[in-house]
Amino acid sequence: MSNFYYVDRSKVTFEDFIASPEIKQHLMAFLHEQQFKHLFDQYKIPVANKLLLYGDSGCGKTMTAKVIANHLNKKLVIVNLATIISSKLGETAKNLDQLFKESQYESMVLLLDEFDSLGQIRDYDNKDNSEMKRVVNAIIQLMDYFPQKSILIAATNQIHMIDEALKRRFEWQIAYEKPAQELLNDLYKTLEAPIPHQYHPKERLYDVSYAEAKDYFYKQVKQNIINEQLS
Repeated sequence: MSNFYYVDRSKVTFEDFIASPEIKQHLMAFLHEQQFKHLFDQYKIPVANKLLLYGDSGCGKTMTAKVIANHLNKKLVIVNLATIISSKLGETAKNLDQLFKESQYESMVLLLDEFDSLGQIRDYDNKDNSEMKRVVNAIIQLMDYFPQKSILIAATNQIHMIDEALKRRFEWQIAYEKPAQELLNDLYKTLEAPIPHQYHPKERLYDVSYAEAKDYFYKQVKQNIINEQLS
């Protein structure tokens, strides 16, 4: 199973997390629910532990999972579902079952990336459709019995392709979109902090994702350093 996932050990605090006030509000509410779980338990009030994060690529979905794992002091296991769906579709449910069993043994945050590759709405004429339906049914059962001590997060860029029965299993659903200019400015300031001013990009890129802004920033910085050496 280690071929299908990796353990992320980076530490990202809530304070380090750059996101819109709406996303931070949702995230803090979820973390508070986990923090006071013992109070809800005494009244047999269910505690949410499944989140669906959807929206533009590179806009903070994986970072959200890192914040949750760090805040709750849990291991973060990241799975790319495009790799776990075997070319032999009959093995997919088995692979998923093995993966979910690991969440029974220890407390973790399990991030299922590219969730739409599993829960896609398939054409009824597609020869793989019946097998994919069985896979969707299998993961629905696994989600229904997902342990309370762990957190399940699914991330997708294509929410419209997720089966409705899968969507309903997530108590929290949070939308992500390209960040506003002030949020990108916060990111640029954080990236600039350890780098001498003369290497900072002369211009900032906007109307892009956090990932695109970060890539742009470091490309410009590296080019400025190279230009200085070659001049």
